[in-house]
Order: sequence, then structure tokens, then C-alpha cells
Amino acid sequence: MASSSSPPSLVGQAASFLQLMEHVSRAAPLNRPTLVIGERGTGKELVAARLHYLSARWDKPFIKLNCAALSETLLETELFGHEQGAFTGAAKRHVGRFELADGGTLFLDEIATSSASVQEKILRVVEYGEFERVGGTQTVSVDVRVVGATNADLPRMAAAGKFRADLLDRLSFDVVTIPPLRSRSDDIPMLVDHFGIAMARELGRPFFPGFAPKAMAQLLAYSWPGNIRELKNVVERAVYRAQGAERPIDEVVFDPFDSPFRPTPMPGDRRAVAEPALAGDDGAAVEAPAVAAPPVGSVPGASGGPCNFLEQVADFEKALLRAALERNQFHQKRAAADLGLNYHQFRGYLRKYDLLDRRTAVG
Repeated sequence: MASSSSPPSLVGQAASFLQLMEHVSRAAPLNRPTLVIGERGTGKELVAARLHYLSARWDKPFIKLNCAALSETLLETELFGHEQGAFTGAAKRHVGRFELADGGTLFLDEIATSSASVQEKILRVVEYGEFERVGGTQTVSVDVRVVGATNADLPRMAAAGKFRADLLDRLSFDVVTIPPLRSRSDDIPMLVDHFGIAMARELGRPFFPGFAPKAMAQLLAYSWPGNIRELKNVVERAVYRAQGAERPIDEVVFDPFDSPFRPTPMPGDRRAVAEPALAGDDGAAVEAPAVAAPPVGSVPGASGGPCNFLEQVADFEKALLRAALERNQFHQKRAAADLGLNYHQFRGYLRKYDLLDRRTAVG
């Protein structure tokens, strides 16, 4: 937790990271709304805090609210407060986040998830610095700098009528875009040391021994879809699981759910939880690709004559698995999606048919 006299620590030295820090330093002193855009786990809240602590508001409140964590009604009362008796259960006046942030900064995370009516009220505060509490008629005036954050494409949402264009115009006085970790891989060794040292200290160990070359190569080669948050988890997990506190760490677990004993739903198991739709490039849901059924004549036993049902089914499943792997250059996640399976279901079938030792090393 950063003190009120210094900005939070952000670690890095890659060119894209240094450009980000320069952008934040230029934007921080301005008394204007700002948007922080970035993928999940990139550190949007840390950037917002830095915008606050490098500004003239550094000694005033820095208030945070995750808009996605509350329903529309609760979000409205949390932002603007409510009067006593405004609704059932409102036993006394509640002061909202805008009032609490008066003179300082209000960080609205996941602002793209807020409803149109809430967006309209936020717009009024941004433009005029005033609002009414829920259930009240008295105008409340505040001086608040709003910093919004999202991983959504707000211009596209505004064009589709899913986000108020006028609010977007006001919030986007400046837009700070955080590069994903895969675009600043030069920073991975430094971040690994940063998180590893902190975890070793938490465990009461005398020092952090670092990672062996093979393990570090794995860390550098990974795509990090969860960005810095995921890297932190992977490093801390590796440090705590390390058997020898003095030897370089040689084992990295990227997926803690991966286990040979993980339950794998079989085809036709109605108890299996349906997989969520895949996400397209714009964040919209798209259906998983369907696997075309083979021609009837190609199915063993379909033309009549005796056959061993279980053996034929197993041969057919193995053929599907091999074909999917070959179509996707032995990339397991893409092959799984090609068959309408999730990654762990696909791995389960590979284990079932002893196909993991083949050319299936690509995750």
C-alpha cells in the first residue's frame, strides 16, 4: 500500500513500460478525467493510484470502486449515497464515494459495466461537479477527479449504443493504455526477482535463490494471458513449492488445476458443466466450432456386420484427436477448441489413449 506521500511502486525498464511511465507523469498534474485501458492483470489500479499521488491531490482521498461488483441499484447508492428512507432498509443517510473523494480522486474500475442511468449521473458530476443523493432533492457539490478503467473497447461500445458517447468524450481527455506483459518481456526477469524476493521474505527465508535457466526460459516463453497478476501467482507458487530454499528453482507450474487425477467429463455426461462460449477479438461471445460428423459409410460397423463397439469408439476418438492435433500443428489448446472441448477435457483424452508422449508438447 502506497503512503500518501509517494506513488505506488511499478517495476519495469522495457521501452514500452518507460513510455507508459512518462505518459502517466505528464497526465498526473492535470485536473482532468482520464481513462486507463489495459488487459486484465496489467495493473490498471496501480496506474490510477500513480496518477493520483503524482498530482496536486496527493494528500487528499484516493477512493476506489469496482463497478462490476455491484448491481445497478447498489452501484448508484455507493457512488452518490442515499437519504434516510430512500428505500426499504435505508435507516440513515449514506455518504457515497463521490462525497468521500471530495478534493481527491475517484477510481472507477470496470466502468464499462455501469448502466446507462448511472453513466448519465457520472457525466453530470464530471461536467458540473454536482449530483443528488438517491431519494434526495438537495444538490451536493464536489471537486473530484475521475479516473476510469476498463479492458473493453469503449469507442466500439459507444458506436453500438452500449456506452454513452458523451460520457466517453468527457472521460477520454487523456487515455493511458497499459502494454500487456507479452509486449514487455524484457521486464520479466526484473518482475520475477521483485515477486520472488517478496515471497521469500514472507516465508521467512534468508534469500531468494532465483530460477534455474530452464525455468526462466519457460517464464520468458509463456504468453501470460493474465499478465502481471498471473506472473506474480506463478512466481510465488514456485517459491513456496521449492524443496530447497538455497537451490535455484527448477519447476514452474503455470496451471495449478493441471493434474492426472482431475475429473474429466466424458461425452454424454449430463452432469458436466457447460463450457462458456469462446471470446472473439472484440470481447463478444462466439460459439465453439462444431465438429462435423463423419459420413455414415465411414463409421465402422455402420454398413452392417459384427464389430466390437468399445474398440471402434476408442479408435474413432483417437482418430479425431490425432487429426485435430495435426490440423493445429500439435497446439493442444487450439486442437481442443477445434473439437469443441476445453483444454483439460482434451488433455484427459490424450492421457486416456496414451497420446501425451507424441508430438503434443505445445500447450
